[in-house]
Amino acid sequence: MSLFATRPPLPPGEPAVRLPKWALALGLASVAVVAGVLAVLPGIPDFAAVRSSARSSEAQLLDRHGVLLQRLRLDRRQRHTEWVGLNEVSPAFVASLIAAEDKRFRYHAGVDPVALMSAAWDNLRRPRARGASTLTMQLAGLLMSEREGAPLARGLGYKLAQMRLALGLELRWSKREILEAYVNRVGFRGELVGLDAAARGLVGKGASGLDYPESAVLVSLIRAPTASRTQVAQRACRLLQRLDHADDCARAAFVASALPRHSLPMPGADEAPHLARRLLTRAGESVRSSLDAELQRFAAETLRSHLAALVERNVEDGAVVVLDNASGEALAYVGSSGDLSGAPEVDGAAAQRQPGSTLKPFLYASAIEARWLTAASVLDDSSLALTTPSGLYIPQDYDRHFKGPVTVRTALGASLNVPAVRALTIVGVDRFLRTLRELGMNTLTHDAEHYGFGLALGGAETSLLALTNAYRSFAQQGRWSPVRFAPDAAADIAANVAANTSHGATAKLATAATGNTTKPDSARTVFSPQTAFILADVLSDPAARAITFGLSSPLSARTWAAVKTGTSKGMRDNWAVGFTDRYTVGVWVGNFSGAPMWDVSGITGAAPVWRDIVEYLHRNAASHAPAAPEGVVGETLAFDPPIEAPRQEWFIAGTQPELHGGMQRIAIQLAAPTPRLLAPPDSAIVAPDPDIPHARQSIRVEVAAAKGTCVRLDGKPIGNCSRAAQLLPLPAPGEHKLELVDASGRVLDTHALTVRGLYVPVRTQPAT
Repeated sequence: MSLFATRPPLPPGEPAVRLPKWALALGLASVAVVAGVLAVLPGIPDFAAVRSSARSSEAQLLDRHGVLLQRLRLDRRQRHTEWVGLNEVSPAFVASLIAAEDKRFRYHAGVDPVALMSAAWDNLRRPRARGASTLTMQLAGLLMSEREGAPLARGLGYKLAQMRLALGLELRWSKREILEAYVNRVGFRGELVGLDAAARGLVGKGASGLDYPESAVLVSLIRAPTASRTQVAQRACRLLQRLDHADDCARAAFVASALPRHSLPMPGADEAPHLARRLLTRAGESVRSSLDAELQRFAAETLRSHLAALVERNVEDGAVVVLDNASGEALAYVGSSGDLSGAPEVDGAAAQRQPGSTLKPFLYASAIEARWLTAASVLDDSSLALTTPSGLYIPQDYDRHFKGPVTVRTALGASLNVPAVRALTIVGVDRFLRTLRELGMNTLTHDAEHYGFGLALGGAETSLLALTNAYRSFAQQGRWSPVRFAPDAAADIAANVAANTSHGATAKLATAATGNTTKPDSARTVFSPQTAFILADVLSDPAARAITFGLSSPLSARTWAAVKTGTSKGMRDNWAVGFTDRYTVGVWVGNFSGAPMWDVSGITGAAPVWRDIVEYLHRNAASHAPAAPEGVVGETLAFDPPIEAPRQEWFIAGTQPELHGGMQRIAIQLAAPTPRLLAPPDSAIVAPDPDIPHARQSIRVEVAAAKGTCVRLDGKPIGNCSRAAQLLPLPAPGEHKLELVDASGRVLDTHALTVRGLYVPVRTQPAT
């Protein structure tokens, strides 16, 4: 009876080998000599330990249900996949390997005496030495090199140690275990280690799908990894002939001729590359994230679909973030448009960009929270010039037209710029900047003077992830907390991960927050529930945004949602961020290169993507408007004069206007506009263009409430002095005074004006 008769049989497909009786006797004698010694010698590794120490060169990102989202290679020295069991290896490869490397593998005890004697005899007659290493000895050599961390110097001592370890492995391991460890440890070509990595990197399929020609080609690479394609084809054909598969030589030649110079990309999921780079840190690990694979796929496809329609408008990049309102978990994280992008590796969800008008809700929330403004407060949308240390700041509305008196509801809903700047003069840049930082926008590191009044219109930089999470605070009654990338419910982690990772490998949870310095336990209340409710009501009101966006636009989803768009200076960034009762969705569209888009606004760029994702999220359950919290009062009001239609308005208790005559109808009296000079602004300095004749240059003079007034320059009326706007010929260099006077000559407003002198070269008579 054979010494290994009780071991599990090898997989089918191995060639039958008849061993002479004298060779078997010699092998058994060798085993008897060393068995007693090896039984007490240390240093024989355990198969389970070798298997558990194997690490893939790639890490895996899983979704909340254990579905594979992304593989990311982290070990750049070698490329190897997860450990594969022998039952996952093609029988054709097993048969080819044994036939080529160790035809008596099933019978020897780790060292093949017949092969040793045959090799010794051949080496005496041949100039080129021939080895006699068995598969077990080759595995022993691989384990010895791994233990030392580098290939060992070959010599007699090395060979004896290799044989000793091989004999020990045969005593303690089964033949199946030896073969399984070998196919997972052996190197093939270049960086590829292990059969599965080689099969995927050279043939494009897994270890279980190899046929005889492919198996013969791969086996031929074990001893000659750098051999030419022709040499590989020849060796594979000789091997196939020994296996009685000579008819497959032509196919083996084709496989060999198609071997790539560089290994093929490993097939697998490619759903969240940017988040994978953020969360995966160690080769071989599996990280379970909060993402939902189905939603992630839909968000990415929706973004690419809409961007493909905007290619002719010079738009190629975008990003999407979807958050769960209650837990703060990221459910979708799309960092780029993939193959549509010129820089797909850039993470658009984390990139710092100017957010445009998407900061306005936080500005008005700050004013309402401090009870300086209400949603019914009236702001003036007219020409405005503010003096700053760096010069005059003159904001303009998107359509370049002013709307006159408007309420806060309309100013925010219609995204009017001048009223927002006026609101910032009430709140203060310092206070507004502190609020933005409390909302997690920690990239705003400069002082208030650096940002100035432009902060009201998004003159700063933040990321889509931080901005989307800031909007989530409105959905959470004014409470902010960091984004979480780990699923909240952890009870079913072990079962899900074991079912979706190889050999039940332990998967860790993604614990990274937003990438800010904020600690996970630093959740805080930024706005009161009353303020958050009022802002949500304004941002969900189609009538409030009608004068800019119309009543029907991509901002109007088929379910309740509050949303705000934004476009940065020069149309370089386009945003749509909003929330429902369960989710907050943020979309950014633009170009990573910084190139401007061509005629793309929030309505045509990011908003359609936002709407489609919101409607997908609520395809089975509609979103509902939040209930008014305690401390909020609803009143019916009208305006006199009627600048806006009568409506129901919400107020923080104590800030609503007084009732007139005990009726639930509130009349708001608007003060008559004050006549004043608008342009040029006070203390303006005009520098004439030296390339244009002085007499052909002019400045624009603009007046608010011009009826019955007149503009004077240095005491003299200018042109048709009662017009609201006119061009004034450029005064002579020096100091001047513009005055606005009424019909009786009373001065209503005064602006100083300085005109710089022109440089006139002095001509001299040439010397005679």
